[in-house]
Amino acid sequence: MGMHNFEKLDVYQRSVDVIDWMYELTKKYPKEEMFLMVNQMRRAAISITLNIAEGSGRSKKEFAHFLNMSRTSAYECTALLQISVRRKYITRIEQIHGYKELLIIIKMLNKLKSSLK
Repeated sequence: MGMHNFEKLDVYQRSVDVIDWMYELTKKYPKEEMFLMVNQMRRAAISITLNIAEGSGRSKKEFAHFLNMSRTSAYECTALLQISVRRKYITRIEQIHGYKELLIIIKMLNKLKSSLK
């Protein structure tokens, strides 16, 4: 089975890894957060990946817009990690790990967007 072009992008592959990490991380959240924080964190992580995929089938200008939306979702994940550590749902080490991964993705998205010009 062949791969779509977007699946070959390192930023896409890395964003899929973040989804897996986010699902594992949020498994330990309190039940009352299932429909609030957990749902929002998972949706934001998924949004990074889906916007890369959807945008790749568009014009360069539209793809750049979708990459901006991916980046925005990565920033959303960053804020959610900060809230999570303040609520004591995750450790500071987990937050730092997430921050580092999201920063790498944001930089990769910026480079990909620059390459479209």
